[in-house]
Amino acid sequence: QVQFVESGGGLVQAGGSLRLSCAASGSIFSINGIGWYRQAPGRQRELVALISSVGSTNYADSVKGRFTISRDNAKNTVYLQMDSLKPEDTAVYYCKQFPSGSWGQGTQVTVSS
Repeated sequence: QVQFVESGGGLVQAGGSLRLSCAASGSIFSINGIGWYRQAPGRQRELVALISSVGSTNYADSVKGRFTISRDNAKNTVYLQMDSLKPEDTAVYYCKQFPSGSWGQGTQVTVSS
């Protein structure tokens, strides 16, 4: 089973941008769905963006128009470009094969107001 390692999180002011990376331990070419999820303190983990093997994307309403998910099969990496960040985007972000797969350590994103 392919494992994913997230990176790129940090502290940013509201309105700023971050780019998260999700590096796979093996080939992602044949993996159909890969998703970015997030979990804020005291809240359930939620799916925020999903990309298929052919590049089709879906987004949660809360991030639509601000976040962009992409994948580079040659580099076995999935990205999440996050623009116009808001304090409510503060969470630990994870990537995982959709719908199955195991969770990694995640990367912390903190947006200050």
